Amino acid sequence: MVRVADKVAIITGAGSGIGEATAKLFAREGAKVVVADVHRENGERVAHDIVAGGGEAVFIPVDVTNWAQVEAMVEQALATFGRIDILFNNAGIGCVGMLHEIDEAVWDQVMAVNVKGVYLVAKAVVPHMMAQRSGVIINMSSCIATTGLALRAGYAASKGAVYSLTKSMQVDYAPYGIRVNALLPGTIYTPFVENYLRHSYADPEEALAAIKKRQLTGELGTPEDVAYAALYLASDEAKFVYGAGLVVDGGVTAGK
Repeated sequence: MVRVADKVAIITGAGSGIGEATAKLFAREGAKVVVADVHRENGERVAHDIVAGGGEAVFIPVDVTNWAQVEAMVEQALATFGRIDILFNNAGIGCVGMLHEIDEAVWDQVMAVNVKGVYLVAKAVVPHMMAQRSGVIINMSSCIATTGLALRAGYAASKGAVYSLTKSMQVDYAPYGIRVNALLPGTIYTPFVENYLRHSYADPEEALAAIKKRQLTGELGTPEDVAYAALYLASDEAKFVYGAGLVVDGGVTAGK
């Protein structure tokens, strides 16, 4: 099966982690992929890997908090591939701390990337999907949008906002044939998480073991676990899935 054959997909934050895994999976499943990332070296590497493997991809640099860059990215995507069928708003950053410990500048940056970034990229893409009366938007939320987790106040607030935004977007854009859903992953072992463990704990291995215990699986998820969920939402197999939050968390929200 080629589940997104000839579809054009924009994936933000596609230079590493979940975004990279999704970009490569979508390409293997027939999509033409716009690798959108603020980090040029990473984005160019992912696009190169896709093309070298026989897929179609182009890297377009973008800071999702910058409207001019977002507009330029979407215009270049349209000039390259002619249409946009799938948007995966994956770009995001995290922060650690109780609310009173979070610096205002850090709070503002998390909200800018995780929430405003979704707003700006969708704002630029949606009119084109409305005109063609079809499209799929996948917004990256988190399982902590629905459950509490210590020391994640700012990150949880941003991902809760994305989850709520997803549902409102779906109501607005359903009449135009656009499906809008959210992914709610648990802790996924990405370069971001690896770097966080290395720089935030005296004993990263001990911290990793503690985090693993949150999952009923006893293990962290992989970027591919989330990429396959994104592929399902992007494909016609999910044609009756509207305004949903697909949880991919190894059982964190199921409890112990």
